Amino acid sequence: MPRTARAAKGGVIYHISNRGNGRRVVFRKRKDYEMFLEILMAGRERASIKVFGFCLMPTHWHLVVRPRGDGDLSAYLSWITNTHVKRCRVRHPHAKGSLYQGRYKSFPVQGGRHFINLLRYIESNPLRAGLKKRAENWPWSSLGCDKKVASALLDTWPVDRPKHWRKVVSQPLSRADRDAVVASLKRSRPLGEDLWVRMTAKKTGKEQTLHPIGRPPKQIKKVR
Repeated sequence: MPRTARAAKGGVIYHISNRGNGRRVVFRKRKDYEMFLEILMAGRERASIKVFGFCLMPTHWHLVVRPRGDGDLSAYLSWITNTHVKRCRVRHPHAKGSLYQGRYKSFPVQGGRHFINLLRYIESNPLRAGLKKRAENWPWSSLGCDKKVASALLDTWPVDRPKHWRKVVSQPLSRADRDAVVASLKRSRPLGEDLWVRMTAKKTGKEQTLHPIGRPPKQIKKVR
């Protein structure tokens, strides 16, 4: 199956995710999390990109970003992943195999409630996984990170943050909203209203992600 085109348009919000090869643990100890955060902060200084949210989990990570210009996204993420792989090899010289399952997944995200739903989804990851009883107690996310990391890495949101945000994150998304985020993540499909999704998929070469998974049903010929 051919690869879908790598969307890298500037001025667009993207959800980025990557996970360990074979679901292997990417972040084993505190130092591993800290090292990746340092890479994220260094990468932000190298590229014209805004970071709105993140969550580092033991086996995978999420970012919500907006590159300024075309090509900035791929340059930023290529540097981050390549640098991370190299430093992990130095830190864990006896680890075998590839660190990541492959290239990162990325998909455009519409603003407004879809942006809010996405941040709720990724920042509540530690809560859903049972790692913490309160999502804000996970120090490796944009919700729970310390002020030093937040100041160096995070930018002001493009939408108004809901009041009592920590309580909002702790409340589960509706089934429909959660299914929309999960479907987009699995297919690298744009997240937003139906018309916006179709238009964005066409502009970014992701029309294939809108089609059902699997082969199309066979057409039965009528016998005359």
